[in-house]
Amino acid sequence: MKYLLFTLFFVFFMSCKESNKATTLNTQESSAELAMQHPGKELMETNCYSCHNPNTKQGGRIAPPMIAVKEHYKKDSTTKEEFIQDIIAWTKKPSVEISKMPGAVRRFGVMPYLPYPEKDIAAIADYMFTHDIDEPEWFEDHRKQEHKREDSPQQSVEEIGLSYAIATKQILGKNLMGAIQKKGTLGALEFCNIQAYPLTDSMATVHNAKIKRVSDKPRNLSNKANAQELEYIESFKTAVANNSDIKPIIKEEGSTVNFYYPITTNAMCLQCHGSEKEVSPETYKALKNLYPADKALGYAENEVRGIWSIQFNSED
Repeated sequence: MKYLLFTLFFVFFMSCKESNKATTLNTQESSAELAMQHPGKELMETNCYSCHNPNTKQGGRIAPPMIAVKEHYKKDSTTKEEFIQDIIAWTKKPSVEISKMPGAVRRFGVMPYLPYPEKDIAAIADYMFTHDIDEPEWFEDHRKQEHKREDSPQQSVEEIGLSYAIATKQILGKNLMGAIQKKGTLGALEFCNIQAYPLTDSMATVHNAKIKRVSDKPRNLSNKANAQELEYIESFKTAVANNSDIKPIIKEEGSTVNFYYPITTNAMCLQCHGSEKEVSPETYKALKNLYPADKALGYAENEVRGIWSIQFNSED
C-alpha cells in the first residue's frame, strides 16, 4: 500500500513538474510570438533600421542603435504613455533642446525630420517599451568606453581623428537622409554628386584638417585611393571579414597626424552601392549617366567601401 501511494505521488509530482515546464515554455513561446506579431516590430525594422540597425558595425553607424534610444528614454519611473509621447515628440520635431541623448547628438547631429504617421511612431514606441530590443555585440564595450572618454580631460590623437570622421559622416548622413526623404534614391544621387564634396571641405575647414574619403572602387575618380591607402583598405577588409576589433591606423610625423579609418556599408548604402537586386534599374541608369567609370557597386552590408583619410596637427 505504501509503495502504491509513493508511486502515485511520484507520478503526480513529475506530471506537475512537466506541466509547469510546459507552461513556462509556452509562455516564452507566446511572448516571442506576440513580439513577432506586434505591428511596431515591422515598422521599426522598415523605417528605423536604415540608420539604427543593431547589426551595423560601430564604425559604420550614422545613428545610435535602437537599444540606446530605449535606454535613454525609458527609466524606472517612466510610464508607457510617457515613453510613447516622448518618442513621438522627438520624431515629429527633432531638436537639441528636447533630446534625451546629448552624447548621440554631439556625435551624429540632430536627426532630420521624417514625416511618418503618428500612429506608426506610436506603434514603434509601444513595441520598444514592451519588448526586448536587439543589442549590438559591441554595445556594452562602447558604453564603457564612452564613460571613460567623458571622464578624460584630454583627447588622444585617435579620439580626435575619430571625432573628425564621425562628425563629417553625420553631416553627410543627415543631409543624405533628408535628400532621400524628399526625392528618394535619385535625390540621394543628386546630393552626393553636387554637395558631398563641398560639405566635406567645409568640415575640413571647421576642424583645420584635411579630410578625404577614398576607395579602391571609386565612384568618382577624385576619391581614388593612393598606393598607401590601398594597403590600409585591404588591412581593414581583413579585420572586418574576421570580425576583429577595428582600430584606426595612425601614422605620426612630428606633430602631423595621418589618421585612417574604414567606411563600411549599411542597408541604406545598398540602394546605390549594392547588387542588381538592391539597385533599381532607374538608379543604375542615373549612376551610369553621372559616373560613367563607376566601380562602387556590388557591395553587401558591413563591407569596407573605402576609408577616411584625415590629416591634422596634434598641436592645434
